[in-house]
Amino acid sequence: MAQNLISPAEVARFDLKAPPPGFVQNPQPWYDAFLAHAPVLPQPDGSVLLSRHADLERIYRDTSLYSSDKKAAFGPKFGVGSPLFEHHTTSLVFNDPPLHTRVRKIMTSALTPRAIARMEPGLVATVDQLLDQMAQAPTVDLIEDFASAIPIQIIGNLLDVPMQERAPLRDWSLAILGALEPALDPQQLARGHQAVTAFKAYLADLVARRRARPGDIETDVLTRLIMGEGADGQLSETELLQNCIFILNAGHETTTNLIGNGLALLHDHPDQRQNLCATPELATPAIEEILRFAAPNQFGNRETTADISIDGVAIPKGTNLHLCIGAANRDPAVFAAPGQFDITRRPNRHLAFAGGPHVCVGLSLARLEGRVAISRFLQRFAQYQLGDARQLGGRIRFRGYAKLPVNLNQG
Repeated sequence: MAQNLISPAEVARFDLKAPPPGFVQNPQPWYDAFLAHAPVLPQPDGSVLLSRHADLERIYRDTSLYSSDKKAAFGPKFGVGSPLFEHHTTSLVFNDPPLHTRVRKIMTSALTPRAIARMEPGLVATVDQLLDQMAQAPTVDLIEDFASAIPIQIIGNLLDVPMQERAPLRDWSLAILGALEPALDPQQLARGHQAVTAFKAYLADLVARRRARPGDIETDVLTRLIMGEGADGQLSETELLQNCIFILNAGHETTTNLIGNGLALLHDHPDQRQNLCATPELATPAIEEILRFAAPNQFGNRETTADISIDGVAIPKGTNLHLCIGAANRDPAVFAAPGQFDITRRPNRHLAFAGGPHVCVGLSLARLEGRVAISRFLQRFAQYQLGDARQLGGRIRFRGYAKLPVNLNQG
């Protein structure tokens, strides 16, 4: 780890809800300081920030002491009964069994290795079509014109959302996931509530149409969800609609960030780009290193179900834990030269997909999308140059770019 210039006293004052200047743009010096000075860091609101890889790994695996249920945390934040509260307390990621088990069983039955292999030709066709369009465009933004367009089509296909109805999905997704930031202003909160309401109304109509004309249960996850295939009973209408929103959102934002972050990192590390272009089979470990070095999801959360103590810090029952994935992925106790971007790194025990029973259900699909998108982009535009106007998304929990203008440098 590089020498850290942030003092223990500054770390002790750190507040995730009111982070210091520069943190959102470059949190890594702070992550290094957390690991060095306070891997268990109490927050002013009574929550606790954890940054050590071993602690996160243990917490992800222990569902008895650490709950994913967020009703207590989200009630004050969103308002009990509000659209955002209903969504985020009903979706797969913020629930414990039995709901988590039922929905996850449906998703895993639809995302088998065989099913994902069947998706690859369509994914390749989607990526190649986008590359063709970019080659003809006078100006190109890697987020708008490429990275964000891929997952919205793949996940849209997974739920068989009609192509002409997909335009609003990204804005709804950004507003709903943006509401998971540690602190919100009234405008962000209002946008999130409006997005859930609009998304839910759209999906209610789509579900009604799908009930009337069911799709192929082998390929259509929405039909599986409606029928309760592979679950211990059918989902309620609210559970069905909110988990459809979750599937569309979770598969979109993080994969967009994976592709955008990856192309930015390879641009900024030309030796690694050259190595990947010369040795295409490095695409698989390259995706893992991108996930480690610039995890699309920087924070997870759990709530304690009993009084516990970590490193002598007493943590009462019901405490919200901020699990700092971005820091854990650079923990020198696990990763040699953690600040070095190395696409040949093996092993690579990053936590970008969390872990334990809540490990990301779509991780294999996300890896496939990242590998195909970045590999085929480099085959076409190996000499691409990013412009000076790149713009980060400006969020703490989800790390990625809002804009990534590029010169494709076509010969």
